[in-house]
Amino acid sequence: MPNLIFYQKIKINKGEYVKLNIFSAAQPSGIPTLGNYIGTIRSWNAFQKNYNSIYCIADLHAITKRQNPKLLLKNSLDLLSIYLSCDIDPKISTIFMQSHRPEHTQLSWMLSCYTYFGELKRMVQFKEKSKNNKNINIGLFSYPILMASDILLYQTHKVPAGLDQAQHIELSKLIAKRFNKIYNSNIFNVPELIITQSGSRIMALSNPKKKMSKSDKNKNNFISLLDSEESIIRKIKNAQTDSDQPPVIKYDVIKKPGISNLLCILSELTGKNIIELETYFSNKLYRDLKLEVIHTVLEHIKKIQKKYFSIRSKEKYLIEILQSGSEKAKKIANNTLSKVKNAIGLHS
Repeated sequence: MPNLIFYQKIKINKGEYVKLNIFSAAQPSGIPTLGNYIGTIRSWNAFQKNYNSIYCIADLHAITKRQNPKLLLKNSLDLLSIYLSCDIDPKISTIFMQSHRPEHTQLSWMLSCYTYFGELKRMVQFKEKSKNNKNINIGLFSYPILMASDILLYQTHKVPAGLDQAQHIELSKLIAKRFNKIYNSNIFNVPELIITQSGSRIMALSNPKKKMSKSDKNKNNFISLLDSEESIIRKIKNAQTDSDQPPVIKYDVIKKPGISNLLCILSELTGKNIIELETYFSNKLYRDLKLEVIHTVLEHIKKIQKKYFSIRSKEKYLIEILQSGSEKAKKIANNTLSKVKNAIGLHS
């Protein structure tokens, strides 16, 4: 199991225990990587047992880049199938498509009136994505407001995400506090970030100084959850190590980033701590480490793929899950939006 930081609090409402709400979303922009699985998706199974879990396929966020209309739904169903293959249970968790709930864009407009230009301009991700592009669309600029709406709409207490999303979640907190203060209310819960510890940043295999990403132009830098066995073996065998003689298998992200990345992957998937792995590999070769990583990664990915190809063929079933999830999400979303509109004076 992932090594998680749980902010485990149970609210008591009129003497009854109430699960806290947890919300997470991912864009349908391709099959998730091993890094996505370790850093986020794998933990969702644990969360759904302890929280009221709401998971969103963020297709509206995806269109900040031009999408092939024929592929957008396919990619969304692919992603849903991955979730189900990783044991996210639609009977326990709420899983839905962002575009199926109009409350997201309605709340986004309202919250944009309580967000300042300078706050959005300071977003690091916007700066990075717009750096080499002269024609920046407003959707990319206002992306963090829609993200805040996604989170706040469901009275979210906890948001599992990578450290790269921390600034966006801080903005969500700021907007929630600002709105509550202006209207002297507690309309929005103020969300908190949940991060994994060592698993939050699985690095690129050939360039372990940058994060593993499915959008990487170098396909050897990432392992897709649907990669073939041959591809996985080749990518891990070719993963960067170093030229130390004799070889030293030690966790040191500065001096030995490649070795550290392989140890991190192995630690996360086996549950063994880094020190234990360093001891085990103390007199072994880099080849031995890579073979162990290959064996462990294949063991996990083969299980996911077996479930995936069975589930993905049942398209009607997948559509029904999204429709059911949308109806469950509607109840919470409508309630929050109604409170916001009443506070502002937009009475229906």
